Amino acid sequence: MSRTWFTGDLETAATFWRVLRNDGVTMGFTSHDHDLWFDGVLHRASPGMVPSSIKRSADFEPDSAEVEGALSHQSIDAKDLAEGRFDGAQVRIGIADWEGSEQEILYRGSIGAVQEQDGSFTAELVSRKAEFLRDPIPRTSPSCRTIFCGSGCDLAPTRFTHEGVLTSLDTGANSVTIDTGANIADLVGGWLRWLDGPQAGLRMNISAQSGAALVLDMPIDASTPTGAQVLLREGCDHTLDTCSTRFANAINFRGEPFLPGNDLLTRYPTPQQ
Repeated sequence: MSRTWFTGDLETAATFWRVLRNDGVTMGFTSHDHDLWFDGVLHRASPGMVPSSIKRSADFEPDSAEVEGALSHQSIDAKDLAEGRFDGAQVRIGIADWEGSEQEILYRGSIGAVQEQDGSFTAELVSRKAEFLRDPIPRTSPSCRTIFCGSGCDLAPTRFTHEGVLTSLDTGANSVTIDTGANIADLVGGWLRWLDGPQAGLRMNISAQSGAALVLDMPIDASTPTGAQVLLREGCDHTLDTCSTRFANAINFRGEPFLPGNDLLTRYPTPQQ
């Protein structure tokens, strides 16, 4: 059902915005003074959060928008922003009739830079049209350019995903010891996703191995209890040797390990002895 908004002297309209985080959490907010339920999402009244003017164009230039607000709503706090729970989250901004069932989405994008200061935040939104600015032509590289178990790699992610249980953690070294059936060395370069505890839903990259422990790239909450469940994905160093010997997947290697580099142009011939 289509509707032309703001044609009468009095409109029962309110703005809404929906945030779809990468950890699986979806949150809805509205400028109305009461909560609104539609599209299977509860949009909580949050008058302190307002989207700025939305600029839309017919060309390929990215549309612009921002969301500003106070860190007063229970769904958004400084800790979540600092942990990166909102980084790259999808955003939908639109208008809804609070007395009827009509809604219209005006803007689709994702959260870019987030700034927090004096108890308030500003989130820069990146529109879907920004994808047109990406260079679609891959550049040559000696290492594989695809994401492990992603498109182009074509390995089944379930083969290299393991469940585990936290047995101990060291906040000083930012490392964890996990009880899992996977080979610890194979997990380096992969990621760990918390399924329990205060950081449930967050994904952290595994940067190194320290004995039987795994070093993570993000700070670990010291209150994480022993026995917390995690999901682990093995890593890949994106070299042809690893792709061939460990995964038997050299046919899908997306790199040019034998392509001469720019240094070939600066080499001088040397006489043979």
